[in-house]
Amino acid sequence: MSEHNEAPSLKDILVGVADAFAGASTVACIIAGHRTGLYKAMAHGDPMTSDELAAAAATNERLTREWLDQQAAAQLVIYDEPSDSYTLPSSAAAVLADPDSPFWLAGGLVGVQALYLDLDRGIEVMKGDGALGWGEHHPYLFEGTQELFRPAYDHQLVQHWLPQRANGIADLETGITVADIGCGTGYSTITLARAFPESTFIGFDLHQPSIDEARHNASEAGLTNVSFEVAAADATSGPFDLICFFDCLHDMGDPVGIASHSINQLSDGGSIIVVEPFAMQTRTENHYLRAAPRYAMSLFCCVPCSLSQPGARGMGCQAGEVGMRAVFAEAGLNDFTRIAESPNHIVYEAQPS
Repeated sequence: MSEHNEAPSLKDILVGVADAFAGASTVACIIAGHRTGLYKAMAHGDPMTSDELAAAAATNERLTREWLDQQAAAQLVIYDEPSDSYTLPSSAAAVLADPDSPFWLAGGLVGVQALYLDLDRGIEVMKGDGALGWGEHHPYLFEGTQELFRPAYDHQLVQHWLPQRANGIADLETGITVADIGCGTGYSTITLARAFPESTFIGFDLHQPSIDEARHNASEAGLTNVSFEVAAADATSGPFDLICFFDCLHDMGDPVGIASHSINQLSDGGSIIVVEPFAMQTRTENHYLRAAPRYAMSLFCCVPCSLSQPGARGMGCQAGEVGMRAVFAEAGLNDFTRIAESPNHIVYEAQPS
């Protein structure tokens, strides 16, 4: 028996669950620090007393002190006993205080809050047919999802992922028509529209509130080369030179049918880009700590969303390359290439023969 498959000891289980308890409570405190502006007030990196921080963030001093001590216990801030002050180091600020950082994570943790707010409903569907539509979740899930993926769209999408396409980005710079399927609140679509002003972008999503926000965001950005429509993924009408699925194809009930439909909406020479959460090749390889939150999101969000739709394939966000390659093979397209990856994503390109 391999070491990986050996039964953990009682001590290991106790320590693991205690660590999970500490992590869960720390996530709640991180969200509180994000929403109250405590991290932002500490982002300069200078030592602050609890009185100074409470004044800067307009929070209750006694509760601010308790929050600071929790953060020190979690090793996110540094406490100096002689001065009775606390410092947010630059490494922590990059993750918790700076929304423009490529390492920003505090905003994405709001999605975890949605898991708990929806937990009773999640347990109900676990005992039932497993179906729970995306739009039935608490709005914090939509906010958290955008913030979770936003750093990658800001720092990876245009700079590193799209240049790996067979056509690179030359056609985007010259001017093509692009569909962003399952665009949510439109951050990915707007990012592309801003980077490639000569191209035209259309975002599609079934969730009306997300489309409403996407339209507002595009208007605020002053963009004229992007629009948004409420539409099912298999109801879009091309031709499109590029079709994108950003962190969404695994959520769909019939990804094979949607892939097949998308192939038929491509112009000559067009291609499909699929961005999916990072996953290893086998289920056993995926049984490591960093995959645990992905499986949790998949349990309560991704798979129920798929099971609520026609087809109900229930891929989950850890289907990985094996799962995605199978989808496009079943759709009749075998030219499916892994073109880029990051610690949190894998990027594929599919091209008709």
